[in-house]
Amino acid sequence: MKLFVSEGSPGGLKVLAAAKATDTPVELQWVPHEAPVVPFLSHPRVPALLLKEGSFLFSPNAICQYFFFLSGKETSDFTQAQSSFANQLFEWEATELQPAVSAALYHHVVQGKKGEEVLGIVQQPLNYIDQTLAKKNTPYLNGDAESAVDIVFWGALFPLLQDGTVLPDDLKVLRNWFQNMNLKEHCKKTVETVWTRKGVQELKAYLQKQPGPTLAFEMPATNEPKEEESLQRLSEEEIAVVAEVWSRGVAALPKPWKPQQPVVPMEGMRNVLITSALPYVNNVPHLGNIIGCVLSADTFARYSRLRNWNTLYLCGTDEYGTATETKAMEEGLSPQEICDKYHVVHAQIYQWFNISFDYFGRTTTPHQTRIAQDIFQRLLEHDYLLTETVDQLKCEHCDRFLADRFVEGVCPFCNYEEARGDQCDKCGKLINATELKNPLCKVCQKTPVVKPSQHLFLDLPRLEDRLEKWLTLSQSTGDWTPNARFISRAWIRDGLKPRCITRDLKWGTPVPLEGFRDKVFYVWFDAPIGYLSIAANYSDQWEKWWKNPEQVELYNFMAKDNVPFHSVVFPCSLLGTEENYTLVSHLIATEYLNYEDGKFSKSRGVGVFGDMAKDTGIPADIWRFYLLFVRPESQDSAFSWNDLMLKNNSELLNNLGNFINRAGSFVCKFFGGHVPEMELNQDDKRLLAHITLELRQYNQLLEKVRIRDALRSILSISRHGNQYLQVNEPWKRIKGNDADRKRAGTVIGVAVNIAALLSVMVQPYMPSVGAAIQRQLGIPDHYNVVTDDFVCTLPTGHQIGTVTPLFQKLESEQIENLRKRFGGGQLEDFLLKPKQKNVAGAEKGAKVLQEEVAKQDNYVRQLKAQKAEKKQIDAAVSKLTELQKQLCLVEGKNPALQASKGKVKK
Repeated sequence: MKLFVSEGSPGGLKVLAAAKATDTPVELQWVPHEAPVVPFLSHPRVPALLLKEGSFLFSPNAICQYFFFLSGKETSDFTQAQSSFANQLFEWEATELQPAVSAALYHHVVQGKKGEEVLGIVQQPLNYIDQTLAKKNTPYLNGDAESAVDIVFWGALFPLLQDGTVLPDDLKVLRNWFQNMNLKEHCKKTVETVWTRKGVQELKAYLQKQPGPTLAFEMPATNEPKEEESLQRLSEEEIAVVAEVWSRGVAALPKPWKPQQPVVPMEGMRNVLITSALPYVNNVPHLGNIIGCVLSADTFARYSRLRNWNTLYLCGTDEYGTATETKAMEEGLSPQEICDKYHVVHAQIYQWFNISFDYFGRTTTPHQTRIAQDIFQRLLEHDYLLTETVDQLKCEHCDRFLADRFVEGVCPFCNYEEARGDQCDKCGKLINATELKNPLCKVCQKTPVVKPSQHLFLDLPRLEDRLEKWLTLSQSTGDWTPNARFISRAWIRDGLKPRCITRDLKWGTPVPLEGFRDKVFYVWFDAPIGYLSIAANYSDQWEKWWKNPEQVELYNFMAKDNVPFHSVVFPCSLLGTEENYTLVSHLIATEYLNYEDGKFSKSRGVGVFGDMAKDTGIPADIWRFYLLFVRPESQDSAFSWNDLMLKNNSELLNNLGNFINRAGSFVCKFFGGHVPEMELNQDDKRLLAHITLELRQYNQLLEKVRIRDALRSILSISRHGNQYLQVNEPWKRIKGNDADRKRAGTVIGVAVNIAALLSVMVQPYMPSVGAAIQRQLGIPDHYNVVTDDFVCTLPTGHQIGTVTPLFQKLESEQIENLRKRFGGGQLEDFLLKPKQKNVAGAEKGAKVLQEEVAKQDNYVRQLKAQKAEKKQIDAAVSKLTELQKQLCLVEGKNPALQASKGKVKK
């Protein structure tokens, strides 16, 4: 590896210290600050790391992380919480600390300012670091050992703090940490090499050629509005720059990119390939499935297109496997007929939710067979497959070997009672079905027996070194969510084991090998290959996407339970072919979305499923908004009817909708539907600066795929728009003298332009609402592009259309009816139509409810024994009572009578 560094480069301090701290062997090459080291970048970026395969890393933080990943110094020891916290710190350093330090360094080195004038610029970031260290009460930022985070923070601060004595006493914890870092041998040697007198002079000469500090360093670390804090730090010159950009109008916007069809990678463009995990065809997706995969991916795909990135978004139904065979048996259809039926169901659901697939395909195609068998043959040729005889569970009652997900039992690791035959949802560990305690066939509830069968295995241990090298590079350069990083690293840490890729089934891609032709590929070997075959069905140029890692960035969206297969199994399958496949660059995994205080259950009628949402009378965009608002990005979250009503009525109706309706209505009412003349004063320009900051934060968050957080920026802009109208009261000024009327025109003109900006920003979240705003305001399609600048898109004289309300209020009675409807009260199998069901079905329903009642009863007893809080016990008792009522109904008993009997006994 070759490391390009400049003397006097703050980034050089980071990367060289990281290389020395990890003993990473690199060839050092000194270059000027403006050296065009990375050939495909329009602006010089130094430091840069040239890897052996010819690719570059040019982010100092990414290079530091890469060195630490290679050394294994932190990834093997970090807990999930530490990994998550490290990622937060890296992002905060890049978006908060580094811009502030750069501004302070410019004032110090170029303008010769000293002391408080310089430290004042970085006061808030320094306070945050001091508080973080004090709160952690550890010698280093992320624990008891030095990590890449410490190197990155030290390298950022050293040019300003030098020996640390300038830090005041109230930052004592920070000062101790910084001075301790200064004493490290690798830090001392780096300073001697990089921070020379000549280097500082070169840095000054370089900075003098650059424009002054930009607005980037003003972005807040959180999504809470910080108008006063941020704007107080903006100079009049910086506000003037924003106003000048605004005045350029649409001429400052690039034209929206209209890709050719079919979409293929383009030279010189950012080519983004997006996939969402393929949903099982026989399962109707519930709200948690929708937000975890297709809706999150769709939001990012729509944003990518607004950024003029060349974007292709693919998905489809996963149609092979035992689940499909079983569903076919239940409905008296063939597996293919089941797939045909439910593929349409899925397509209709996603169409209603306005998911903008470029192509929605399926896995039961000739392309799937051809590509999967080709990958298999290449793995076989390169000796990455093993043959082993394994014990499997066979249900003699059903006369079939049982697929993993059709066996359920007690987890051998954590004793969770509903573990599947391949993985435990509670502890996350992978399981062989034969390891389950008390296994049961999920089809007939009979106990299966163990039978031997010969199968093919992917030799993951032989691929482990290649996988880890790729994984290290991908995670250090791409945006992997903390849970994705932790889960994939946990697999590596525990040691990879051969993974079975065949199954004793009929419905699947056949194995093209003598002795195994009666078997099919296991769904988790076969299903991810569906991404490739779906692309092949979309275009015969599919390999330009899937065999082009130099030009293509691949984003995978999924729930966290799919991470091992996308970060380990599928990449190993492709690496083992020895072909140049495109592997995932950014793996985006959500946690789980629960329903109220429990889980979604189709059989028990609990929760909203995709085919039910449109029957609620609530528009698709409202569902999209709320699911994205509560998107489980860093921890599990829950759908709540009351919260849905609250967010709709407060954030959409009273905030966003109210502002856009007022802005447009004032233009129609007071100016005949034409945007009035605008003469901006300093307060108006300061507002433009704040809107620009929010816009840039929106971009910054979405580029990191922090979809939920970016939504807050939209709502913050509309809140500031409402406040702007309230403070200036244009409805009163319009009745005053000429100066007042002119002021009213300016305020209304600025407001309607903010509404125009929101019409674009809101499109990834609520595309129909965005389109409605643009129709009402008369905004042409060619304005649909997002940049970092807020410009005047509706100039004086622009005519708008008819303005109507965008949102409707959700009433308490309406929401309460929906809560009852989807809270388990619609158990049609047992409650609404008992005479239409057979006795066996009723008995099965009663058995399920009996088990749930017993389980909940035990839980209540445990809470009481542990002397839990009364609120927690009452909630558990309430749930037990509801289950008992349902059981009574199934058994044909009177719930009220049973309840009264219970009270007599007490």
